[in-house]
Amino acid sequence: MAHLVMVSIPAPGHVNPSLEVLRRLVERGHRVTYVNDASFRDVVESTGARLAPYVSVLPRANHAGADGPPEEAFDGDAVDHLAAFQDEYEAMLPVVREVFAADRPDLLLHDIAGVPGRLLADARGVPTLQLSPTYVAWEGYEDDLGAFWDGVRADPRGAAYLARQQAMLAEHGVTTDALAYLGRPSRCVVLVPEVMQPHADRVDRATYTFTGPALRRPVPGAWTPPTGRRVLLVSLGTAFTAHPDFYRRCLEAYGGRPGWHLVLQVGRHVDPAVLTDGRPVPEDVEIVPWVPQLEVLEHADAFVTHAGMGGSSEGLATATPMVAVPQDVDQFDNADALVAAGVAVRLDSATATVADLRRALTQVTSPAVAARSRALAAELAAAGGADAAVAVVESMVAPLSPGAPRSPGAPRS
Repeated sequence: MAHLVMVSIPAPGHVNPSLEVLRRLVERGHRVTYVNDASFRDVVESTGARLAPYVSVLPRANHAGADGPPEEAFDGDAVDHLAAFQDEYEAMLPVVREVFAADRPDLLLHDIAGVPGRLLADARGVPTLQLSPTYVAWEGYEDDLGAFWDGVRADPRGAAYLARQQAMLAEHGVTTDALAYLGRPSRCVVLVPEVMQPHADRVDRATYTFTGPALRRPVPGAWTPPTGRRVLLVSLGTAFTAHPDFYRRCLEAYGGRPGWHLVLQVGRHVDPAVLTDGRPVPEDVEIVPWVPQLEVLEHADAFVTHAGMGGSSEGLATATPMVAVPQDVDQFDNADALVAAGVAVRLDSATATVADLRRALTQVTSPAVAARSRALAAELAAAGGADAAVAVVESMVAPLSPGAPRSPGAPRS
């Protein structure tokens, strides 16, 4: 049994992708300590991991609090976001240090925002493994992002952020360029479909292992499909849901469509009565604040999605053709990747008409798109998902055989 420490920030897009990996590691007898904000206690402890809480300083809209999942992205431009994450790393660092001092890990697990964990692990000779919830660096990555970082350096706020970042790295013995260090983990499991990775042919396979998404096990009976109807799910995820006008157009485009059942997830800030002007919801329509997405997609024939990495991955894994309506950040690139893969049509949710929505559904439910979706789902299944990720983790702690030295405080099996 190994002691594994996972470090990340309190945001669903950072926490959720690796939860099933941690759950299976605990099931196999390993101890997992997770450094994260207390707002994610229930989520973390549901895997069997122990939470080591720190107090997050991220804008509250960016992560789940006591009142549920996030509903809006936090304000500001790219420099503001980078500075906010640097604030978070500095707030997280003392707790990571305490965890290392009290119970030295055998392996440090981290995602792209687990910077303090990686710094301390490297300084103390603890091996590290990144569990990436998004795409990773490729050969020429730094050059391709050169213009962006030139813009950051030219902004006084950006220059101040970079100085703080470099000082934190230098304090822990890192003297190389920050972008080269932070963007290049020593070893990484990539928890996204390879088809979503830019320049996949230029990714170093000795460092990066694509296992595909580590999807949780579906819960039997979590959602029951209608009898004799095809299913269409419309969901903009958890962070960009306040779009009643778009939902009205979806209701008009897809509600009452012969042979179809519409599941319209609208988040907690949209009143379903507003979408129907107080009239009863049609029999073939569900309007709900939240659905168990994976369980619905197991039965769905099409998926209108904001193209977040989580939703895109679940759509690919379940062979569900998609209509991509990106809202922010990486979703635009994700949507383009899905289109290039032959499993989606992209629309602008602000301007798409009822006719556009209907036309897109016809396009993605063609036999050719359905066949391509099944082929990519088979490729993902072959990549191994959570089980393959667990295998990489265990390969890095294999020397911890019975009788080998263990972390202080670790019980023996």
